[in-house]
Amino acid sequence: MNDADSTRQKQIVGALVEAFADLMEADPSAFRTKFRKMAANPFAFYRGSACLFYNDIRDFDDPWADDRTSRVWIHGDLHLENFGTYMNSEGTLVFDVNDFDEAYVGHFSWDLRRFVASLALMGWQKALPESDVRALAETYLRTYVEQVMHYVQQEADDAYALRLDNSRGSIHDLLLQARLATRVSLLDSVTVLDDYDRHFRRGRGVRELDENERDTVCESLDAYIERVPPNKRSERPVFYRIKDVVGRKGFGIGSAGLPAYNVLIEGATQALENDIVLSIKQGNVAAPSRIVDEPAVRNYFEHEGHRTVVSQRALQVHTDPLLGYTEVGDTGFVVAELSPYELDLDWSDLTEPEEIAPVLEDLGRATAKVHCVSDEDSDQTLVTFQTEDAIHGVIEGRLDQFVEEIIDFGLAYAEVSRKDHQLFVEAFREGEIAGVSAT
Repeated sequence: MNDADSTRQKQIVGALVEAFADLMEADPSAFRTKFRKMAANPFAFYRGSACLFYNDIRDFDDPWADDRTSRVWIHGDLHLENFGTYMNSEGTLVFDVNDFDEAYVGHFSWDLRRFVASLALMGWQKALPESDVRALAETYLRTYVEQVMHYVQQEADDAYALRLDNSRGSIHDLLLQARLATRVSLLDSVTVLDDYDRHFRRGRGVRELDENERDTVCESLDAYIERVPPNKRSERPVFYRIKDVVGRKGFGIGSAGLPAYNVLIEGATQALENDIVLSIKQGNVAAPSRIVDEPAVRNYFEHEGHRTVVSQRALQVHTDPLLGYTEVGDTGFVVAELSPYELDLDWSDLTEPEEIAPVLEDLGRATAKVHCVSDEDSDQTLVTFQTEDAIHGVIEGRLDQFVEEIIDFGLAYAEVSRKDHQLFVEAFREGEIAGVSAT
């Protein structure tokens, strides 16, 4: 390994250790699993290393950042696989951005750069020529700008949403698949019927709680209920009654090592088919927060659970009515329904540019929506200006330059990530990541 590669490998390891040291110490086996998943391919590595991305752009001179566009609500980890279906608070199936664990206040272009780099990595894995990847990235970015301009020109920011009645192709098929899901099927997969009531199945990934820990989690649910927006809180006397509580392990690449619980509660009635599973997951430090040095932003949040929920309500229209936050001990947690209607788009079936382009148009519009339109229950006061006006102000008269610069950055960073993946794998195999060995 030459000196440049050795230096870069140390940077990669250092960024991962800085971001996850406490979690790795608490649960090294979870991170061994996470790192094995990241080792699978460059895209998987990129998904799990948002902390490295932000470390790399810490001193980047962003030509599209000014006093306003550098402090808008961003997703924080926007990539191709962070879009999927969900049931919104109006009862409508929607395809949209999901997973807000890294959401924060920052440069709007960071989301676009991270997305385009993910597209370039996916394109490389599909052996698409660079010219095709550039054309696809341009489709995404120009559609994004078109939707931003729509919000500039409209007095009311009506939310753009992909639904059963206006979607097409792969996204429409995914929404149809989500429509076939049922709460009963989900409940049957994670619970058993015993003595005329439901209880969680015990098995792999499920941790039994002692009485003290169970009582602590139940108390945290009381605090959560008090914080649910009044118009989304159920007043039915049976709702929220706790039936069972277990610890959970075994989340995806992004949530490895985060303590979590599942709580089974009574739904709207005592009928067994409308019981609800709540996921209570510890909030993690948002990757962009590591380079946004603004005390006013950092001090705005009570903890990472609060930050995640405030951010999601600022970015997503008609959020899950059960979304909320609480504390378990002194640590912030996010509360959300474990929903049967959440499905991710399978990119393995999209192989040709003509199949991918329409999807990217939809994702471009969805990205503009999360930047420009908040949930009706969003009560944040960090971003008080119209984001669409701010973005329009920095792009106006320079659209071609904007598109070209973001694409050039994304493709260049994807190449860096492909090399970083190899360096990461070697570091992990050789035991260079403190606290987590490969064996």
